[in-house]
Amino acid sequence: MEKILIIQTAFIGDVVLSACLIEKLHAFSPDAQIDFLLRKGNEGLLKAHPYLNEILIWDKKNGKYKDLWRLLRVIRQKKYDKVINVQRYGATGLLTAFSNAKQKIGFDKNPFSPLFDISVKHNTGRGIETPHEIERNLSLIQSFTNNTVYKPRLYPSQQDNDVVQPLKSLPYICIAPASVWFTKQYPAHKWISFIDKLPAPYIVYLLGAPGEAKLCEDIRQKVKRENVMSLAGRLNFLQSAALMKDAVMNYVNDSAPMHFASAMNAPVTAVYCSTIPAFGYGPLSDKKYIVEIREPLYCRPCGLHGFRECPEKHFRCAHLIRDEQLLETLMNVGNVEV
Repeated sequence: MEKILIIQTAFIGDVVLSACLIEKLHAFSPDAQIDFLLRKGNEGLLKAHPYLNEILIWDKKNGKYKDLWRLLRVIRQKKYDKVINVQRYGATGLLTAFSNAKQKIGFDKNPFSPLFDISVKHNTGRGIETPHEIERNLSLIQSFTNNTVYKPRLYPSQQDNDVVQPLKSLPYICIAPASVWFTKQYPAHKWISFIDKLPAPYIVYLLGAPGEAKLCEDIRQKVKRENVMSLAGRLNFLQSAALMKDAVMNYVNDSAPMHFASAMNAPVTAVYCSTIPAFGYGPLSDKKYIVEIREPLYCRPCGLHGFRECPEKHFRCAHLIRDEQLLETLMNVGNVEV
């Protein structure tokens, strides 16, 4: 039985986008034992995943490098046939290079790539030819699979589905208003204005992590409509994903909840402020919509990951988006009047 380890210790959305590797590896080697290494705090994303054997956890916040050496010992003891590193940074490159795996695979931009058995070109850009991140990830295993694109999937448990089922009695819309980066986050007052224009029958659920609860509650208190509920900090990753699956529409920033929607094939409207879809991280759902400023802006995009404040101090890429642009996508899902 082949033993495979996937390494992705970056953020929540990165783990979701790398889950496409699990799908494809299982399709090509259904009997393989697939393990996944991620950072502590993200393990809930892949809890009870039907195609995973074990989740290895790197605690980056408590004794980061001590725990890295512990992981290296664990990985070497497991004697993997393949270690597939999705990241381009030295720490995970070290784990890969010295894993003792029969085949070590990663991107050419990793500083340890000269020690990999397969080093794959990491193709990035801003044009229409830029591959999606899942295509970049899948390129790591193309040499022993094929070029078919597999989408990532999340697998909420029955318990996760049971938790959110009572919230699905009436048609609803989910909004995830927060982002780690200020310039990726559609402003709160813009969300408030949009929510107040939504059709009255819909329940609105505000989603987010515990640290985003204050933002969601502030929005809830300032909207004029009554059927708005903040669930920030009350649902885990997979429960949020399960709720998004059956929403009439999910409104998100260029952030992790967008990838949750993709992994559940849920209808999604992604609001892009400082970043652009051409970076290769756009939504993947069958029903997907992009909302961004319609006028050219000299400073956009200002960066791949966003900033903690607008470098130009005006944040026009967000402020010039109109409520009507978001409302239009709701009409597109069918039988919706706004």
